Amino acid sequence: MCRHLGYLGPPIPLSTVLFDAPHSLVRQSWAPKDMRRGGTMNADGFGVTWYVDSAAVRYRRGCPLWTDADLPALAAATTAGAIVAAVRSATVGMPVTETAAAPFTDGRFVFSHNGAVAGWPDSVAELAARLPTRDLLTLDAPTDAALLWALVRHRLREGAEPSKAVLDTVTEVHATAPGSRLNLLLGDGATLVATTLGHALSVRTGSGAVLVASEPLDDDPAWRPVPDRRLVVATPSTVEVSPLPDETRLS
Repeated sequence: MCRHLGYLGPPIPLSTVLFDAPHSLVRQSWAPKDMRRGGTMNADGFGVTWYVDSAAVRYRRGCPLWTDADLPALAAATTAGAIVAAVRSATVGMPVTETAAAPFTDGRFVFSHNGAVAGWPDSVAELAARLPTRDLLTLDAPTDAALLWALVRHRLREGAEPSKAVLDTVTEVHATAPGSRLNLLLGDGATLVATTLGHALSVRTGSGAVLVASEPLDDDPAWRPVPDRRLVVATPSTVEVSPLPDETRLS
């Protein structure tokens, strides 16, 4: 499993969520609290995105977050009002490379996956075959997360709203690969869309900002856990939580 988070609100240094909070992402990389049998650490790469104008800028590496000597200074000097970041725990058999680390990006869209596709890769081979050949040839990495991103991105390119693209992808993948753990996170700089299916997620709001994270970053009582099998659509001023379809019950 992995850990991811999204922030929208007044500009803050990237270091606020990556390093400064008591249970920041760097701490979650070596001391996560809730991996749900998905490993013990998140040491197989990391990434962080923020926005310049309307396009996402990404910094990612294939090494543990705590080993990057340059990032703390960069993160302290860079402020943003929209951030998505992730640390990775690679599923056994999947490559540990920089390109396999989330977030994945395309224009203003950024994407992360916390979980695993059951029966990979055979269970989703038919879904992959429906994608344009170019999308398959240009996957960031031969991993379940990269394929999930390609499925979501294809829907976005066909005009689907972000929440619809995420919801339909989760429903379709779970139908063909039941038992998958599909906590997805999609951002576009103005809205965060997330799902809970088999793993934890919490939300904190206040002061014109929203944080969506696999694990709370501190002990603030404003954090609220999101129940399993939910779709979250969040902006700095609103958080909507709705049930996933019944077909997405874990097997």
